[in-house]
Amino acid sequence: MPSETMSPIGVMAPVLTAGCDEVGRGPLAGDVVAAAVIFGPSIPEGLNDSKKLTERKRERLFDEIKVSAVAWSIGRASVEEVDRLNILNASLLAMKRAVESLAPSPDHVLVDGNKLPAWQFSAEAIVGGDGSIPCISAASVLAKVTRDREMVQLDQEYPGYGLAKHKGYPTAQHLDALARLGVSPIHRQSFGPVARLI
Repeated sequence: MPSETMSPIGVMAPVLTAGCDEVGRGPLAGDVVAAAVIFGPSIPEGLNDSKKLTERKRERLFDEIKVSAVAWSIGRASVEEVDRLNILNASLLAMKRAVESLAPSPDHVLVDGNKLPAWQFSAEAIVGGDGSIPCISAASVLAKVTRDREMVQLDQEYPGYGLAKHKGYPTAQHLDALARLGVSPIHRQSFGPVARLI
């Protein structure tokens, strides 16, 4: 919820605070996806760290967040960028892109975790913020639902790996499929289980 500050002419102006989070650091395949959310006075009920919500709740909140937010955006870093930059820097890049895409731009940004992207925004990193700060929780939900949907689509393009089920994470099913089918264009070649097969 925005707070307020006094403008030079004495009019109260809202301070726009954005929450930002990313998903997809651990998978062997697919992009890293980040989201940023600015809320006004209306905040959906039931927000939490997306990993602690059921798929059904995430899908419901996904629509509610987009309707109630002052602004929201999605940013990403590609598989190629993950391999070139490393997963941490790619995650920070995805978050930077998400926040920079917000319109209006935020006055302050709250980021889940302990590191901040290289940007000009006033910001702070909050460990566990996705479970305690509504705008970060909302960003977590938008990012996860977006990425999960993309992995379901990629499962159609690259069948046999089970992407729709495990979303690219290194499950036994995924590792077995990699050994049988080989490495696809959407697999992160810098990650150990993939690199060993190249």
